Amino acid sequence: MGEEQMDKANRILYIYSRLLQGQILKKSELAERMGVNEKTIQRDLDDIRNFMHCSYIKPKNEKQNKATELLVYDYHEKGYCFKKEAQSRLSNNEVLAISKILLESRAFTKDEMANILDKLIENCIPREDRASINDMLRNERFHYVELRHHKVFLDKLTPLSKAIRESRVIRIKYGKVKGNATVERKLEPLAILFSEYYFYLVGFIEDINKEEAFENPDDIFPTIYRIDRIRELEVLDEHFRIPYANRFEEGEFRKRIQFMFGGRLQKVRFQYTGMSVELVLDRLPTARIVSEEDGVYLIEAEVFGKGIDMWVRSQGDNIQEYTVV
Repeated sequence: MGEEQMDKANRILYIYSRLLQGQILKKSELAERMGVNEKTIQRDLDDIRNFMHCSYIKPKNEKQNKATELLVYDYHEKGYCFKKEAQSRLSNNEVLAISKILLESRAFTKDEMANILDKLIENCIPREDRASINDMLRNERFHYVELRHHKVFLDKLTPLSKAIRESRVIRIKYGKVKGNATVERKLEPLAILFSEYYFYLVGFIEDINKEEAFENPDDIFPTIYRIDRIRELEVLDEHFRIPYANRFEEGEFRKRIQFMFGGRLQKVRFQYTGMSVELVLDRLPTARIVSEEDGVYLIEAEVFGKGIDMWVRSQGDNIQEYTVV
């Protein structure tokens, strides 16, 4: 390979590596740095663009899985940079909606929330739009109130998810909700769920005297733990097995549980006389309208545990004749 070709190869590799780092490159600055004219730099950029096109475009009958990077000229910054193809990145509206949901969840400490939002905006919003998105979120970010437990727990989500995926038993030290007591549990972890401010771990307890520990010793359903209350976590080499016919389906479980209180599966029935029956149907995904007469709805739902009782009481006179079927 001749000296001229080596120079070109080095130029292209240098430009490409800087683009991968997210930098914005200007032809005039590159030309001055490399001792060539801007037309030469333009040809180098065209070669990179062609390379990107050939690398990412697949035959029409083959599914496109990889997000496509495009070499574009940013008119706001007056330079070249890599941007993800529009279809493969979140839109500004989607990022704004996700940010609002995150802030409303109050699931993380203030520092964690700020870090997550900054990364979301930095990686998904074009440079020229970041200031406006940050302006729209500034007031909510400033007044964000983290939960009173002040616990950082994100580091537990990955090992827990891995233990669930690999069906590995875990051992935890868990702080009870009431008082400062700590209990040790050996669990078969099944799923991670989020509901109303908190992340939860769902799992079966091993090696426990159900007669002493459970209100209902015959309860065959899993137990629920708040992840922020897990003080110590150890993933063991021991594996567990649940027959396929009895496999845990977190989507079905999630539809039937309210307020993340455990307990037996039950069917409830009540009359609803409030303004919007949609609020009930959205709150209880398994709910169905049995009948309706003069704005009074008879509703049945299948739910886990006693959390439904708390919700019913919160509805006041809107719910009447509440019974467990």
